[in-house]
Amino acid sequence: MRQKEAYGARRRKFEPLFEHKKTAYSFLSHTRAESFKVSSDTFSINTMRPPRGERIVFVAILHVSMFPFLHTLEERMKKLKEKLGLRLMPWPLFLLGLTLLLVSFVFMPHVVELALSLALFMAPLWLPILIVGGAWTLWVILRRSEFIAAQNYMLLEIKPPRGLEKTPLAMEAVLSGMHLAPGEATWYKKYIVGAMRPWWSLEIASLEGQVHFFIWTRTGFRRVIEAQMYAQYPGVQIVEATDYTRLITAKSEDWSIWGCDFAHTDKDPVPIKTYVEYGLDKVQKEHEQIDPLANLIEFMGSMKKGEHLWLQFIIRVHKGEKYGKLNSEGKAYTWKDEAKGLVDEIRKATRDPYVDPATGEERPGFPNPTKGQSEKIAAIERNVSKFGFDVGVRGVYLARPDVFDPIVISGLTGIFKQFSSEGWNGFKPSGWMTEFDDYPWELGVNRLKEKYRRWLVEAYRRRQFFYDPFKKDAMVMSTEELATVFHIPSRAITTPSLTRIQSATSEAPSNLPV
Repeated sequence: MRQKEAYGARRRKFEPLFEHKKTAYSFLSHTRAESFKVSSDTFSINTMRPPRGERIVFVAILHVSMFPFLHTLEERMKKLKEKLGLRLMPWPLFLLGLTLLLVSFVFMPHVVELALSLALFMAPLWLPILIVGGAWTLWVILRRSEFIAAQNYMLLEIKPPRGLEKTPLAMEAVLSGMHLAPGEATWYKKYIVGAMRPWWSLEIASLEGQVHFFIWTRTGFRRVIEAQMYAQYPGVQIVEATDYTRLITAKSEDWSIWGCDFAHTDKDPVPIKTYVEYGLDKVQKEHEQIDPLANLIEFMGSMKKGEHLWLQFIIRVHKGEKYGKLNSEGKAYTWKDEAKGLVDEIRKATRDPYVDPATGEERPGFPNPTKGQSEKIAAIERNVSKFGFDVGVRGVYLARPDVFDPIVISGLTGIFKQFSSEGWNGFKPSGWMTEFDDYPWELGVNRLKEKYRRWLVEAYRRRQFFYDPFKKDAMVMSTEELATVFHIPSRAITTPSLTRIQSATSEAPSNLPV
């Protein structure tokens, strides 16, 4: 009898909580959910679509650190999709869990009631952590969103002259000058004000076969970019351009769309095949130059009327956010720490253990690396000795349905092959449309593809890669690597579709008589 009275008292105590849960469920059930995305960092629920094509995103965040099992669940779901083609969507999983809970309540009501009572009894311990953590994350996202919306942005087109004889080393100097991180000097600016360091988008776009080079930036940094570019490329023209991504509707009703991001094939500190390996660190005779960017430009220049191919490199100064931990010195763990670990692993693998004849104990031998291992260690150390950027690479192919060519997709996924080599780093397509294998038993896949295409174009237009709602896993690349994949082409690249100016221009002399 006393147990029943105690149970009734606990139930009456938590009745208001049940009422709040009913209200919350009623609100969510009447909200038009646009998507429910599970990623390694956050849960995101985008719930409203305002009129006139504009999008307001409400993002609910739950840190994975609060639920460690989510990493394992995500890995299992990924393996099921890759091996069996089974795409486990969040809502069916939620309904399955709810069904199991109801079945358990029917056959084991006392056990379920005890479990729920225990969870509610422990709520004063776990609920504040969940609420405070979620509220803090939402606050940071809100302040950052307001900061981003308050900035002015512009797109600068870079038009090279026909007689340009610069090597990619010049572009590396430009990128070194852009290695700036103002705005995050204090925790107050970063988390309360919502300020964030600037990011840029280096872009190569083929608009129906005409290849253009662009740099997207905050308006306030235009002088910085122009100063760096004119210092290394005196003959180029830099003009403000209309955003080419807004010149077409890019709606799936009018355009066939395919796109993906790119990720490293190895750890970030391992370098790709850079311009140094191609001998472009020194000025060569024109007929001797082998510029790997020529392959990319020639392919993009092959687009026909009604076809567009966009490529962007979104960059910001690397500070180690992708690792989310501290090193042995208590500072942010960066790619330099990762490089140190890789070098130690290579050296450890080169030690041949031996048995001490005096004691009979097995001891590690002296490092005896092969030539390839020694070169890899030297390349890693040289790579991380230069300035590092967080980099997000994204490519989008858009074409009218009557001219859409699936072969272009193969060309896009392999567009960086000339920068890759065995045993070193390279690029592989990831995310977006690469997640679909087109198995016949995948339900609702067409609707999901439409949503992915819509969000892919939106992410490209906003030049977003590092923040919600388009947050992705970024790579880390050095200025040398970036200058290899994006630099102003010299006259050795004779692609006719590359937009150039007829002659170099410069300011008039200051002592010119009037």
